[in-house]
Amino acid sequence: MKNHTVKILEYLDDHGLDIFTKDQVLSITTVPQSSIVRGVKELIDLGYLKVIEKGKYCRHNFADELVIGTFLVKKGAIAYWSAMNYHGLTEQIPNTVFVQTSQWKKDKKVFGVHYKFIQVREYKLIGYQEKGFGNSRFSITDVEKTLVDSFDRPENSGGYPEIIKAFYQAPIKPLKLKRYCKAFNKTAITKRLAYLSELFGKTGMDDFIDYALSVRNSNYDPFWHYQEAKGRTDERWRLILNIDEKEILNMSH
Repeated sequence: MKNHTVKILEYLDDHGLDIFTKDQVLSITTVPQSSIVRGVKELIDLGYLKVIEKGKYCRHNFADELVIGTFLVKKGAIAYWSAMNYHGLTEQIPNTVFVQTSQWKKDKKVFGVHYKFIQVREYKLIGYQEKGFGNSRFSITDVEKTLVDSFDRPENSGGYPEIIKAFYQAPIKPLKLKRYCKAFNKTAITKRLAYLSELFGKTGMDDFIDYALSVRNSNYDPFWHYQEAKGRTDERWRLILNIDEKEILNMSH
C-alpha cells in the first residue's frame, strides 16, 4: 500500500470517520490533493472504501442505512414509515428508507437499499432528534412529529391502517403534538388526531383537545381523505366518517 493511501486511512482512523465526503479528506494538509484523489480511488479499488454517491464515501463494512439516508441530503431526517419503525410504532419493516428533506433529490438505491426522499417546506423541518454517536449520527423525527407527518402523507407511512395503529399505541406528549399541528396549520389533520384521541380514550390530551377545538372550522372534512367523502358525520369534530368507526377501532389493534 502506497504512502498516501496509508495517510488517508490514518486520517480516517484519527478522526473516527466511517462515512465522509471528498472535502473532508481533501483537508489532509500533509498529502497533496492530487495524491488524495488518487489515493481514494485506489482504496476503493482495493475494497477498503465504498462509493455512496459522487463525493461521498464510507468504509467497506459500514452499512447503517439510517446514517447513510441522512448523509445523502444536506438538511433532513429519517421520517414517515421508517421513523414509525424506529420508534416501535409498526410491526411492518418497510423495504424503503424514507427521508424528509427541504431539497429535491431523486430516489435512489445504495448498497441494495432503496431511499425515498420526500421534499417538504422548510417550516416542516421540525421535531428532529439526534441519534447514534460520533460519526454515525443521524436525525430522525420524534414520535409526535412522526405521527403528524404520517397523517400529512399517509402514502409514505404504510397507509391509514398503519398510521391509525401507530397513533393508538404511541406514547404521546400533547404539547408537542399541539406544536407540530400548529406549525403545519392543517385543520383537517388536527381534527382527525383529536377525534382519534377521544375515540381511543387517550389520557392527558386535554390541552391538545382544547387547541383542536379552538382551530376547528365549519368545514366537514373526510376522515380518510383518499376515500369518497360519504358517510356518517361527526358533529363535534366536523368530520365525515367515510370509514366505519368499528373498522377504525379494529385497525388500532
